[in-house]
Amino acid sequence: SWYVRGENAVVSYSRVKDGAELVRENQPDEFALLMPDPQMSAEIMMDGETVKVKGASVTFVPPGRSVIRFSGDGGVSRVFTVKAPDLVALCSNAKGYVKDPNVPELEPWPAPADGFKVRSYDLNVPLTEGRFGRIYRSTNIMLNVFYPRMGRRDPRELSPHHHDDFQQFSLVLEGGYYHHLRRPWTPDKTKWAEDDHEYCGAPSVCVIPAAVIHTSEPYSQVVNQLVDIFCPPREDFSKQAGWVLNADDYPAKPG
Repeated sequence: SWYVRGENAVVSYSRVKDGAELVRENQPDEFALLMPDPQMSAEIMMDGETVKVKGASVTFVPPGRSVIRFSGDGGVSRVFTVKAPDLVALCSNAKGYVKDPNVPELEPWPAPADGFKVRSYDLNVPLTEGRFGRIYRSTNIMLNVFYPRMGRRDPRELSPHHHDDFQQFSLVLEGGYYHHLRRPWTPDKTKWAEDDHEYCGAPSVCVIPAAVIHTSEPYSQVVNQLVDIFCPPREDFSKQAGWVLNADDYPAKPG
């Protein structure tokens, strides 16, 4: 397993063998399990109960002790918050991480009305015009699992944009992407920086700071797949009718 952190989240990527177990002791809050391979499956054991989870899914696991036992070999990802200090210490960028001053402290969204439990969602969702990817949220995490894309993107149709007060984690699962990053010019010239064009193959995580203009360009000639991760969930995505596929399970932030 490999770990990388941002301001509020820790993203982990693991290569697992059949029968492998990933265990969390005293996990303080919910975390997400992304198992993209449809040939894999898992059993999640908590509080004396076992929940079977299929591959090609996103699953949110409650706080507390959990054991995830996998069937099949492959790559899986988990997303935690920085409220788990033992995982923060494992991050490859833990020592050199610099606080992002534009990101406020994490405040979780409301808990489900029926309480915390293992909740798993099938990624086999038809592509629908007007809906942006496959978006799922919990109390503290949002994942946007993009549909796999064959080949490169037209360089004349990129989408540079920025977020004022939250980071974006871009997790590459297949292929390779150029992450194009531009820091805006502020009155403080000492904070100006050259544009950055980073090619990242699979698996990789790019932590995009708040306020930085960015766009990700699929560049491999084969299949490319990207997952965008946000912590806490995005309010703008949550306001779009039909975008968050599990919105009925998790109440939106008040207001």
